[in-house]
Amino acid sequence: MTHPDPIDAASELELQMIELALAYRPRVTAPFTGKCLWCDEPFDKGHYCAPECRSDHEKELRAIKHRRANEN
Repeated sequence: MTHPDPIDAASELELQMIELALAYRPRVTAPFTGKCLWCDEPFDKGHYCAPECRSDHEKELRAIKHRRANEN
């Protein structure tokens, strides 16, 4: 078969887009403290105790960044 199946081509493109998004996702540069960066809940590893905390903290950081950009 010389032409790829459209579904296979779409699946491959989707996988490439996901890999790119993950590669360019901002990384948390804070040191490990044993507490969640958002709610201060203690836990064993990482920077957030739950995906919801990570999402909320990222939203707050984006809002702060946009507020600073709008002030200039």
